[in-house]
Amino acid sequence: MSEQIEGRNAVLEAFRSGKCVDKLFILDGCQDGPVRTIAREARKKDTIINYVAKERLDQLSETGAHQGVIAQVAAYEYASVEDILAKAKEKGEDPFIFILDNIEDPHNLGAIIRTANLAGAHGVIIPKRRAVGLTSTVAKTSAGALNYTPVAKVTNLGHTIDELKEQGVWFVCADMGGETMYNLNLTGPIGVVIGNEGEGVSRLIREKCDFVASIPMKGDIDSLNASVAAGVLGYEIVRQRMQKK
Repeated sequence: MSEQIEGRNAVLEAFRSGKCVDKLFILDGCQDGPVRTIAREARKKDTIINYVAKERLDQLSETGAHQGVIAQVAAYEYASVEDILAKAKEKGEDPFIFILDNIEDPHNLGAIIRTANLAGAHGVIIPKRRAVGLTSTVAKTSAGALNYTPVAKVTNLGHTIDELKEQGVWFVCADMGGETMYNLNLTGPIGVVIGNEGEGVSRLIREKCDFVASIPMKGDIDSLNASVAAGVLGYEIVRQRMQKK
């Protein structure tokens, strides 16, 4: 599937054929009929619409013939949160889920999906806004893991965490101010929250977590790359689960 679709007819056809459009860019101030029709289709699908200047569209364009509209299409289909829980149930295991709070780098997202697969996690949840979607770069970096590890995209991460808590899932986030991860009991149904590359886990999401885990650091700089943090904390959960058996 093409990652980017340009031009009015092509973009409208993408929506009408049911393609999953992650983001839609429309020329700011453009109000003619075809563009209004595209915007209406996007709203029906709850797609994020960005109204941008012509310079931004020109910069994004790969064809030079965007006609005021560019759609960025997911390279893979998204799963639902229910699909992820069903996968855990099917395997007879406690749910093990990665929740990503506004990861913006496609290489980080791809690497985390790869780690999630190898650690035996049942899926990954990402937010709809201010985060990278399933682009072809993500797919490539995941090294095939996207074929096996479901990724769900949700409108409200906090609301999703609350719903999963009602189903017995505990949440731990990686943050420097927390308890050393080796001192925490991370067995049972668990969601691992990894924060944005620059700002970490947002305050609202951090407050929803049951545990805040810090990864011991002995060097001269103060933080790990987001995908490395996901791997370190994820494999502490693997270690504890293996010990418990």
